[in-house]
Amino acid sequence: MAARVLITMPPTARRGEVIEIRTLTAHVMEPGRRVDANGRTVPRDILRRFTCRLDGEIVFAAELHAAVAANPYLVFSLVATRGTLTFEWEGDNGFAQTETRTLNVA
Repeated sequence: MAARVLITMPPTARRGEVIEIRTLTAHVMEPGRRVDANGRTVPRDILRRFTCRLDGEIVFAAELHAAVAANPYLVFSLVATRGTLTFEWEGDNGFAQTETRTLNVA
């Protein structure tokens, strides 16, 4: 099942300019420690890894843990060069999602 993902970045940038990229992922981030109304432990279901690549080269990566809040919001910067950004999320229970955006550099 795909998660709702919001990616915010400038529509264009100048070559060499430092730009900010923001991602927000709709995900419950269940840590596996909570007990439901029937006394059963709710199974863990978290995003474990986020990676951003520019034309295949990793430009940002993060390991996420159970202490991360629901709907993880990640912000990072990179130097603008023309190419395709690939955003990858990996999680428990086989969760995997990939989104791509073109970075337009003037």
